[in-house]
Amino acid sequence: MGSRRQARICAFQSLYAWEESKPPFNELLNFAWLETEPGEATREFASLLVIGTVENIESIDKRIKKHLEKWSFERLSKVDLANLRTSVYALIFLQDIPPSVTIDEAVEIAKAFGSDESYRFINGVLDGINKAPLS
Repeated sequence: MGSRRQARICAFQSLYAWEESKPPFNELLNFAWLETEPGEATREFASLLVIGTVENIESIDKRIKKHLEKWSFERLSKVDLANLRTSVYALIFLQDIPPSVTIDEAVEIAKAFGSDESYRFINGVLDGINKAPLS
């Protein structure tokens, strides 16, 4: 597994913990649950995703809400929400990463950690956000 994929998984798991119990920020970024110490590149990218997502959570959630069809924000599973949040942050703020890469990575995370239908849902929401004009 590449360091970027591992970083995305670390960030997604950190944001899940943040949504679940609001631990102190330094705990989010120490990735203590990992069995092996992440490499520097993995840690840096994961931290970038976590910090950027939390700092921009209101605008990220607004975009997610805007692209939910027949589904309420409150009904989102915390797993899907954490995945969507990190991915929307990357789509909006990390312009050097092709949107197709961000969406593909989110779909793979959804397949590994979400429900049987999560990956389709994640793909649809992110595709809609990607195609929508930035505002």
